[in-house]
Amino acid sequence: MTFNFTTPEQFASANKATVDSLLSLANTALASAERIAALNLNTARSLVEDSVSGAKALMGAKDVQEALSIQASLAQPNVEKAVAYSRSVYEISAQTQEELSKMVEGQFGDFQKTVAGLLDKAAKSAPAGSDVAVAAVKSAIAAATSAFDNMNKAAKQVAEITEANVAAATNATVKAVGATAAASKKK
Repeated sequence: MTFNFTTPEQFASANKATVDSLLSLANTALASAERIAALNLNTARSLVEDSVSGAKALMGAKDVQEALSIQASLAQPNVEKAVAYSRSVYEISAQTQEELSKMVEGQFGDFQKTVAGLLDKAAKSAPAGSDVAVAAVKSAIAAATSAFDNMNKAAKQVAEITEANVAAATNATVKAVGATAAASKKK
């Protein structure tokens, strides 16, 4: 099936829509990259500051026991910061994926409308007896739409399951490090 544009304006409009879609995708990707770059910069800055203050604290220790105690007290905040960083990266990625999914859904919807309109035009101007071919194409489009919807639902379920697993793993890690730090303080 070929798409015939009857006027130069239709062709220009289709090209503009394509360029606009590509720009939206590019802007979304760049915004995500900016957010991750800012997160990385802030995390690196914090890591350097924490390392310096931790080193100063360790150098001020009067004996090995105090040094071990200081080191144990530094572990919990570092793990919590690592978990927070991972959570932030995941949230940025999830938000970007959601935005891109919405764009693709919108474009697919527009594509469906365009194809349906073209099919209606083709059916009206088609020779007698071609209604079987038009019905077959409509059936194929309905099947593609159904497959797209099912794929979208499955992707959303996977995202929800992943989010729940990330949250559970994060909480378990923080609790485990907290328990380890508490145990080492008792020694």
